[in-house]
Amino acid sequence: MATEPEQLSVSVIVPVFNGEAFLREAIQSIQSQDWGKAEIIVVDDGSTDRTADIATGFGDRVRYVQQPNLGAAAARNRGIKMATGNVIAFLDADDLWLEHTLSLQLQKLQADPSLQMVRGHTQRTHRVAVQSGESRWENVGEAWPALSLGSAIMRKPVFDSVGYLDESLVFNEDVDWFLRAKETGIVTLLHEDVVQLYRRHEHNLTNNREQNKTSFLRTLKNTIERKRNNGE
Repeated sequence: MATEPEQLSVSVIVPVFNGEAFLREAIQSIQSQDWGKAEIIVVDDGSTDRTADIATGFGDRVRYVQQPNLGAAAARNRGIKMATGNVIAFLDADDLWLEHTLSLQLQKLQADPSLQMVRGHTQRTHRVAVQSGESRWENVGEAWPALSLGSAIMRKPVFDSVGYLDESLVFNEDVDWFLRAKETGIVTLLHEDVVQLYRRHEHNLTNNREQNKTSFLRTLKNTIERKRNNGE
């Protein structure tokens, strides 16, 4: 007797800080998925621009919540706790999904109940000026398997095993989380399809190279310490 396919419901968490220039397009890329309707949770991390107006302009199609400026990790964690879906996905306010992102990833998760997380590839893109005075987005380099939460979906109970994002990290909280997931033995499928467009621009938080480097080194130090404590 054939078993019924697993019913998956998705909550997409969008952390945002002063994202008025990109937020609308990010939300629209979630709403345009060919998989179907997903719960969209926008966590406003203390924005002072028109972020609130843009998010609330979607009405009840988006769950919007504000908090003081506590950082991306805290915003993601709040979204996880609010989520009603049994699958969690993330999209930064300045990035985009392809229209098949959810259907592609969910089909793989649904096909194998032992899978806990599915990851795809990320394509970097940047803005290029054109003669008319306007601009367009152009891909840069080859797609790669970035340790980016925007390129992954995971079953919600994964966070019970791995824990939440480290709110003490200013940057690389996603890298730290993926490393902890690997150490925890989370069953993951990595495939080569592009599922996320990473938009490079002048306001990317990771443009602060010194802070980014310091945070990355701290992430590696934490990983080494955990392995040492485990006798590895």
